Amino acid sequence: MNDFYVCALCGTEIPPNQGEQFRNQLLCQDCLDDNTTLCAHCGERIWNDDNAGDNSTPLCQACYDQYYTACDCCGRVISNDSAYYDDDEDESYCWHCFEQRQIRRNVILDYYVKPEPIFYGEGPRFFGVELEIDGGGESGRNAELLLSCANSSGQERMYAKHDGSLENGIELVTHPMSLEYHLNEMAWPAVLAEARALGYCSHKATTCGLHVHVSRDAFGISEREQDAAIARVLYFVEKNWLELLQFSRRTQRQLERWAARYGYKEQPREILDHAKKGYHGGRYTCVNLENDSTVEFRIFRGTLKLNTLLATLQLVNRICEVALYLSDEEVKAMSWQTFAVGCQQPELVQYLKERRLYVNEPVYGEEEL
Repeated sequence: MNDFYVCALCGTEIPPNQGEQFRNQLLCQDCLDDNTTLCAHCGERIWNDDNAGDNSTPLCQACYDQYYTACDCCGRVISNDSAYYDDDEDESYCWHCFEQRQIRRNVILDYYVKPEPIFYGEGPRFFGVELEIDGGGESGRNAELLLSCANSSGQERMYAKHDGSLENGIELVTHPMSLEYHLNEMAWPAVLAEARALGYCSHKATTCGLHVHVSRDAFGISEREQDAAIARVLYFVEKNWLELLQFSRRTQRQLERWAARYGYKEQPREILDHAKKGYHGGRYTCVNLENDSTVEFRIFRGTLKLNTLLATLQLVNRICEVALYLSDEEVKAMSWQTFAVGCQQPELVQYLKERRLYVNEPVYGEEEL
Protein backbone atom coordinates (compact mmCIF):
# COMPACT_ATOMS: atom_id res chain seq x y z
CA MET A 1 0.00 0.00 0.00
CA ASN A 2 1.46 3.42 -1.06
CA ASP A 3 1.90 6.12 1.55
CA PHE A 4 0.28 9.51 0.87
CA TYR A 5 1.41 12.85 2.21
CA VAL A 6 -0.59 16.01 2.85
CA CYS A 7 0.08 19.52 1.44
CA ALA A 8 0.97 21.88 4.29
CA LEU A 9 -1.17 24.67 2.82
CA CYS A 10 -4.31 23.16 1.33
CA GLY A 11 -4.40 19.71 2.95
CA THR A 12 -4.58 17.88 -0.38
CA GLU A 13 -3.15 14.33 -0.40
CA ILE A 14 0.09 14.13 -2.36
CA PRO A 15 1.24 10.84 -3.90
CA PRO A 16 4.82 9.76 -3.13
CA ASN A 17 7.56 11.62 -5.03
CA GLN A 18 5.14 14.29 -6.31
CA GLY A 19 5.30 16.95 -3.59
CA GLU A 20 7.87 19.73 -3.27
CA GLN A 21 9.75 20.59 -0.14
CA PHE A 22 9.95 24.33 0.48
CA ARG A 23 11.09 25.95 3.71
CA ASN A 24 10.61 22.64 5.58
CA GLN A 25 7.07 22.30 4.29
CA LEU A 26 5.70 19.83 1.75
CA LEU A 27 3.58 21.59 -0.89
CA CYS A 28 1.49 20.31 -3.74
CA GLN A 29 2.36 21.68 -7.18
CA ASP A 30 -0.64 24.04 -7.28
CA CYS A 31 0.23 25.64 -3.94
CA LEU A 32 3.87 25.88 -4.93
CA ASP A 33 2.92 27.71 -8.15
CA ASP A 34 0.34 29.95 -6.49
CA ASN A 35 2.27 30.95 -3.37
CA THR A 36 5.93 31.04 -4.35
CA THR A 37 8.08 32.47 -7.09
CA LEU A 38 11.71 32.49 -8.23
CA CYS A 39 14.00 35.45 -7.70
CA ALA A 40 14.71 36.87 -11.16
CA HIS A 41 18.33 37.57 -10.21
CA CYS A 42 19.65 34.62 -8.21
CA GLY A 43 16.93 32.02 -8.87
CA GLU A 44 16.16 31.35 -5.21
CA ARG A 45 12.57 30.36 -4.51
CA ILE A 46 10.72 32.75 -2.19
CA TRP A 47 7.22 33.21 -0.85
CA ASN A 48 5.14 35.65 -2.87
CA ASP A 49 4.68 37.73 0.27
CA ASP A 50 8.48 38.07 0.52
CA ASN A 51 8.83 39.36 -3.03
CA ALA A 52 10.86 42.58 -2.75
CA GLY A 53 10.43 43.27 -6.46
CA ASP A 54 7.20 43.36 -8.45
CA ASN A 55 5.13 40.93 -10.49
CA SER A 56 7.29 41.28 -13.59
CA THR A 57 10.60 41.21 -11.70
CA PRO A 58 10.28 39.09 -8.53
CA LEU A 59 13.29 39.46 -6.24
CA CYS A 60 14.51 38.21 -2.91
CA GLN A 61 15.29 41.00 -0.48
CA ALA A 62 19.07 40.54 -0.70
CA CYS A 63 19.12 40.87 -4.49
CA TYR A 64 16.81 43.87 -4.46
CA ASP A 65 18.94 45.67 -1.88
CA GLN A 66 22.17 45.04 -3.78
CA TYR A 67 21.24 45.20 -7.46
CA TYR A 68 17.85 46.94 -7.90
CA THR A 69 15.83 50.05 -7.11
CA ALA A 70 12.35 51.38 -7.91
CA CYS A 71 11.40 54.22 -10.22
CA ASP A 72 10.38 57.15 -8.04
CA CYS A 73 7.72 58.11 -10.57
CA CYS A 74 5.87 54.94 -11.61
CA GLY A 75 7.20 52.48 -8.98
CA ARG A 76 8.51 49.99 -11.54
CA VAL A 77 11.41 47.86 -10.31
CA ILE A 78 14.56 48.46 -12.34
CA SER A 79 18.16 47.32 -12.06
CA ASN A 80 20.70 49.81 -10.80
CA ASP A 81 22.39 49.69 -14.22
CA SER A 82 19.10 50.70 -15.89
CA ALA A 83 18.24 53.60 -13.55
CA TYR A 84 18.43 57.23 -14.68
CA TYR A 85 19.06 60.23 -12.45
CA ASP A 86 18.67 63.98 -12.77
CA ASP A 87 21.92 65.82 -12.26
CA ASP A 88 20.66 67.68 -9.21
CA GLU A 89 18.45 65.01 -7.61
CA ASP A 90 18.78 61.62 -5.94
CA GLU A 91 15.55 60.11 -7.25
CA SER A 92 15.88 57.24 -9.70
CA TYR A 93 13.74 56.78 -12.81
CA CYS A 94 13.07 54.18 -15.47
CA TRP A 95 13.83 55.33 -19.00
CA HIS A 96 10.21 56.12 -19.88
CA CYS A 97 9.61 58.28 -16.81
CA PHE A 98 13.01 59.95 -17.14
CA GLU A 99 12.27 60.86 -20.76
CA GLN A 100 8.81 62.20 -19.87
CA ARG A 101 10.30 64.14 -16.98
CA GLN A 102 12.82 65.83 -19.24
CA ILE A 103 10.09 66.73 -21.73
CA ARG A 104 7.89 68.01 -18.92
CA ARG A 105 10.70 70.10 -17.44
CA ASN A 106 11.18 71.74 -20.80
CA VAL A 107 7.49 72.15 -21.73
CA ILE A 108 5.40 72.03 -18.55
CA LEU A 109 6.59 74.69 -16.14
CA ASP A 110 6.56 74.33 -12.38
CA TYR A 111 3.54 75.89 -10.71
CA TYR A 112 5.37 78.90 -9.27
CA VAL A 113 7.25 79.78 -12.45
CA LYS A 114 5.92 83.02 -14.00
CA PRO A 115 7.34 83.89 -17.41
CA GLU A 116 7.76 87.54 -18.31
CA PRO A 117 4.37 88.63 -19.69
CA ILE A 118 3.96 89.34 -23.40
CA PHE A 119 1.04 91.68 -24.14
CA TYR A 120 -1.24 91.21 -27.14
CA GLY A 121 -3.78 93.73 -28.38
CA GLU A 122 -4.57 97.23 -27.20
CA GLY A 123 -4.50 98.04 -23.49
CA PRO A 124 -4.74 98.92 -20.75
CA ARG A 125 -7.44 96.27 -20.12
CA PHE A 126 -5.73 92.93 -20.62
CA PHE A 127 -7.07 89.49 -19.68
CA GLY A 128 -4.93 86.51 -18.75
CA VAL A 129 -6.65 83.11 -18.71
CA GLU A 130 -5.74 80.11 -16.57
CA LEU A 131 -7.62 77.06 -17.83
CA GLU A 132 -7.23 73.80 -15.92
CA ILE A 133 -7.78 70.58 -17.87
CA ASP A 134 -7.67 67.07 -16.44
CA GLY A 135 -7.90 63.40 -17.32
CA GLY A 136 -5.60 63.38 -20.36
CA GLY A 137 -2.27 63.18 -18.55
CA GLU A 138 0.47 65.52 -17.39
CA SER A 139 2.23 64.77 -20.62
CA GLY A 140 4.90 66.90 -22.22
CA ARG A 141 3.90 65.60 -25.62
CA ASN A 142 0.26 66.57 -25.06
CA ALA A 143 1.36 69.99 -23.85
CA GLU A 144 3.41 70.45 -27.01
CA LEU A 145 0.40 69.62 -29.17
CA LEU A 146 -1.84 72.04 -27.29
CA LEU A 147 0.70 74.86 -27.31
CA SER A 148 1.37 74.39 -31.00
CA CYS A 149 -2.28 75.33 -31.63
CA ALA A 150 -1.84 78.66 -29.85
CA ASN A 151 1.78 79.57 -30.50
CA SER A 152 1.89 79.88 -34.26
CA SER A 153 4.12 82.24 -36.26
CA GLY A 154 6.81 82.11 -33.61
CA GLN A 155 4.68 83.96 -31.05
CA GLU A 156 4.26 82.61 -27.53
CA ARG A 157 0.66 83.25 -26.55
CA MET A 158 0.21 80.35 -24.15
CA TYR A 159 2.30 78.16 -21.85
CA ALA A 160 1.60 75.06 -19.75
CA LYS A 161 2.12 74.61 -16.01
CA HIS A 162 2.03 71.85 -13.42
CA ASP A 163 -0.91 72.12 -11.02
CA GLY A 164 -0.97 69.91 -7.96
CA SER A 165 -4.74 70.23 -7.60
CA LEU A 166 -5.24 68.24 -10.80
CA GLU A 167 -5.30 64.47 -10.82
CA ASN A 168 -3.86 63.84 -14.28
CA GLY A 169 -3.75 67.08 -16.20
CA ILE A 170 -2.14 70.45 -16.82
CA GLU A 171 -2.93 74.14 -16.56
CA LEU A 172 -2.95 76.23 -19.73
CA VAL A 173 -2.04 79.89 -19.19
CA THR A 174 -2.26 82.71 -21.70
CA HIS A 175 -0.18 85.82 -21.80
CA PRO A 176 -2.16 89.04 -21.23
CA MET A 177 -4.49 89.82 -24.14
CA SER A 178 -7.17 92.36 -24.87
CA LEU A 179 -10.71 91.02 -25.05
CA GLU A 180 -10.73 91.62 -28.82
CA TYR A 181 -7.55 89.60 -29.19
CA HIS A 182 -9.02 86.70 -27.22
CA LEU A 183 -12.17 86.80 -29.34
CA ASN A 184 -10.65 87.27 -32.78
CA GLU A 185 -6.94 86.34 -32.77
CA MET A 186 -6.34 83.76 -30.07
CA ALA A 187 -6.74 80.20 -31.42
CA TRP A 188 -9.18 79.10 -28.72
CA PRO A 189 -11.25 76.90 -31.09
CA ALA A 190 -8.16 74.87 -32.04
CA VAL A 191 -6.84 74.63 -28.46
CA LEU A 192 -10.14 73.41 -27.03
CA ALA A 193 -10.72 70.96 -29.89
CA GLU A 194 -7.23 69.51 -29.43
CA ALA A 195 -7.76 69.17 -25.68
CA ARG A 196 -10.96 67.21 -26.28
CA ALA A 197 -9.23 65.02 -28.88
CA LEU A 198 -6.46 64.21 -26.39
CA GLY A 199 -9.00 62.99 -23.83
CA TYR A 200 -9.07 65.99 -21.51
CA CYS A 201 -12.12 67.41 -19.82
CA SER A 202 -12.60 70.48 -17.66
CA HIS A 203 -16.23 71.11 -16.68
CA LYS A 204 -16.82 67.39 -16.23
CA ALA A 205 -13.79 67.04 -13.99
CA THR A 206 -14.27 67.93 -10.33
CA THR A 207 -10.82 69.50 -10.20
CA CYS A 208 -10.80 72.25 -12.81
CA GLY A 209 -11.29 75.98 -12.68
CA LEU A 210 -11.24 78.83 -15.19
CA HIS A 211 -9.48 81.87 -13.72
CA VAL A 212 -9.39 85.26 -15.40
CA HIS A 213 -6.75 87.86 -14.50
CA VAL A 214 -7.44 91.52 -15.31
CA SER A 215 -4.60 94.02 -15.32
CA ARG A 216 -4.80 96.44 -12.39
CA ASP A 217 -3.88 99.30 -14.70
CA ALA A 218 -7.26 98.82 -16.36
CA PHE A 219 -8.96 100.15 -13.21
CA GLY A 220 -7.22 103.52 -13.16
CA ILE A 221 -3.91 105.32 -13.20
CA SER A 222 -3.53 105.98 -9.49
CA GLU A 223 -3.92 103.55 -6.61
CA ARG A 224 -6.87 105.58 -5.37
CA GLU A 225 -8.67 105.24 -8.71
CA GLN A 226 -7.91 101.53 -8.85
CA ASP A 227 -9.17 100.93 -5.31
CA ALA A 228 -12.44 102.73 -6.00
CA ALA A 229 -13.18 100.63 -9.09
CA ILE A 230 -12.03 97.37 -7.51
CA ALA A 231 -14.26 98.08 -4.51
CA ARG A 232 -17.22 98.31 -6.90
CA VAL A 233 -16.16 94.98 -8.47
CA LEU A 234 -16.25 93.34 -5.05
CA TYR A 235 -19.61 94.94 -4.25
CA PHE A 236 -21.10 93.78 -7.55
CA VAL A 237 -19.92 90.21 -6.93
CA GLU A 238 -21.34 90.13 -3.40
CA LYS A 239 -24.64 91.76 -4.38
CA ASN A 240 -25.17 89.37 -7.29
CA TRP A 241 -23.66 86.28 -5.68
CA LEU A 242 -26.54 83.91 -6.47
CA GLU A 243 -26.61 84.90 -10.14
CA LEU A 244 -22.82 84.59 -10.43
CA LEU A 245 -22.96 81.23 -8.68
CA GLN A 246 -25.39 80.07 -11.35
CA PHE A 247 -23.18 81.54 -14.07
CA SER A 248 -20.06 79.87 -12.64
CA ARG A 249 -21.44 76.29 -12.91
CA ARG A 250 -19.83 75.58 -9.54
CA THR A 251 -21.51 74.49 -6.33
CA GLN A 252 -21.57 76.62 -3.21
CA ARG A 253 -19.23 74.16 -1.52
CA GLN A 254 -16.73 74.33 -4.37
CA LEU A 255 -16.67 78.10 -4.16
CA GLU A 256 -16.20 77.99 -0.41
CA ARG A 257 -13.08 75.91 -0.99
CA TRP A 258 -11.55 77.58 -4.06
CA ALA A 259 -13.21 81.01 -4.38
CA ALA A 260 -14.76 82.07 -1.10
CA ARG A 261 -16.76 85.29 -0.86
CA TYR A 262 -15.77 88.23 1.32
CA GLY A 263 -19.27 88.85 2.62
CA TYR A 264 -21.81 91.53 1.74
CA LYS A 265 -21.49 94.99 3.25
CA GLU A 266 -23.48 98.17 2.64
CA GLN A 267 -20.70 100.12 0.94
CA PRO A 268 -18.19 99.00 -1.72
CA ARG A 269 -15.26 100.48 0.19
CA GLU A 270 -16.17 98.47 3.29
CA ILE A 271 -15.76 95.21 1.36
CA LEU A 272 -12.40 96.33 -0.04
CA ASP A 273 -11.16 97.37 3.42
CA HIS A 274 -12.24 93.99 4.76
CA ALA A 275 -10.32 92.25 1.95
CA LYS A 276 -7.19 94.33 2.54
CA LYS A 277 -7.10 93.39 6.21
CA GLY A 278 -5.91 89.93 5.25
CA TYR A 279 -9.08 87.95 4.69
CA HIS A 280 -8.52 84.35 5.76
CA GLY A 281 -9.19 82.94 2.31
CA GLY A 282 -5.94 84.34 0.92
CA ARG A 283 -5.81 83.89 -2.83
CA TYR A 284 -8.63 81.32 -2.67
CA THR A 285 -11.25 84.05 -2.84
CA CYS A 286 -13.84 84.91 -5.45
CA VAL A 287 -11.81 87.95 -6.52
CA ASN A 288 -8.18 87.50 -5.56
CA LEU A 289 -6.38 90.77 -4.79
CA GLU A 290 -3.03 89.33 -3.71
CA ASN A 291 -1.28 89.80 -7.08
CA ASP A 292 0.62 93.05 -7.57
CA SER A 293 -0.32 93.57 -11.21
CA THR A 294 -3.66 91.78 -11.67
CA VAL A 295 -7.09 91.22 -10.15
CA GLU A 296 -8.06 87.56 -10.47
CA PHE A 297 -11.63 86.31 -10.92
CA ARG A 298 -11.64 82.73 -9.59
CA ILE A 299 -15.31 81.76 -9.40
CA PHE A 300 -15.71 79.98 -12.74
CA ARG A 301 -15.67 76.27 -13.37
CA GLY A 302 -13.40 75.04 -16.15
CA THR A 303 -14.76 74.40 -19.63
CA LEU A 304 -13.75 73.08 -23.03
CA LYS A 305 -16.79 74.67 -24.65
CA LEU A 306 -15.78 77.66 -26.76
CA ASN A 307 -18.93 79.74 -26.24
CA THR A 308 -18.71 79.34 -22.47
CA LEU A 309 -15.08 80.42 -22.34
CA LEU A 310 -15.67 83.50 -24.49
CA ALA A 311 -18.83 84.38 -22.56
CA THR A 312 -16.86 84.21 -19.32
CA LEU A 313 -14.33 86.72 -20.62
CA GLN A 314 -17.14 88.96 -21.82
CA LEU A 315 -18.85 88.81 -18.42
CA VAL A 316 -15.66 89.80 -16.61
CA ASN A 317 -15.19 92.63 -19.10
CA ARG A 318 -18.77 93.82 -18.51
CA ILE A 319 -18.26 93.78 -14.72
CA CYS A 320 -15.11 95.85 -15.17
CA GLU A 321 -17.00 98.39 -17.29
CA VAL A 322 -19.73 98.71 -14.67
CA ALA A 323 -17.11 99.24 -11.96
CA LEU A 324 -15.24 101.82 -14.03
CA TYR A 325 -18.04 103.92 -15.43
CA LEU A 326 -20.71 103.87 -12.72
CA SER A 327 -20.60 105.48 -9.29
CA ASP A 328 -20.95 103.60 -6.02
CA GLU A 329 -24.61 104.59 -5.79
CA GLU A 330 -25.33 103.56 -9.38
CA VAL A 331 -23.75 100.13 -8.84
CA LYS A 332 -25.73 99.72 -5.62
CA ALA A 333 -28.98 100.55 -7.45
CA MET A 334 -28.32 98.30 -10.45
CA SER A 335 -30.33 95.08 -10.55
CA TRP A 336 -29.14 91.89 -12.22
CA GLN A 337 -31.85 92.33 -14.87
CA THR A 338 -30.51 95.78 -15.75
CA PHE A 339 -26.98 94.39 -15.90
CA ALA A 340 -28.06 91.50 -18.14
CA VAL A 341 -29.91 93.77 -20.56
CA GLY A 342 -26.67 95.69 -21.07
CA CYS A 343 -24.89 92.51 -22.16
CA GLN A 344 -24.91 92.65 -25.95
CA GLN A 345 -22.18 90.29 -27.20
CA PRO A 346 -23.74 87.20 -28.76
CA GLU A 347 -21.64 84.62 -26.89
CA LEU A 348 -22.49 86.17 -23.54
CA VAL A 349 -26.19 86.57 -24.36
CA GLN A 350 -26.34 82.95 -25.51
CA TYR A 351 -24.72 81.72 -22.31
CA LEU A 352 -26.90 83.88 -20.06
CA LYS A 353 -29.97 82.40 -21.75
CA GLU A 354 -28.61 78.87 -21.30
CA ARG A 355 -28.10 79.52 -17.59
CA ARG A 356 -31.59 81.15 -17.19
CA LEU A 357 -29.98 84.48 -16.35
CA TYR A 358 -31.30 86.61 -19.20
CA VAL A 359 -34.57 88.49 -19.47
CA ASN A 360 -35.66 86.60 -22.60
CA GLU A 361 -36.86 83.03 -22.88
CA PRO A 362 -34.20 80.44 -21.95
CA VAL A 363 -32.46 78.44 -24.66
CA TYR A 364 -30.67 75.12 -24.61
CA GLY A 365 -27.01 74.84 -25.56
CA GLU A 366 -24.49 72.10 -26.16
CA GLU A 367 -23.24 69.95 -23.30
CA GLU A 368 -20.35 71.26 -21.22
CA LEU A 369 -17.06 69.36 -21.39
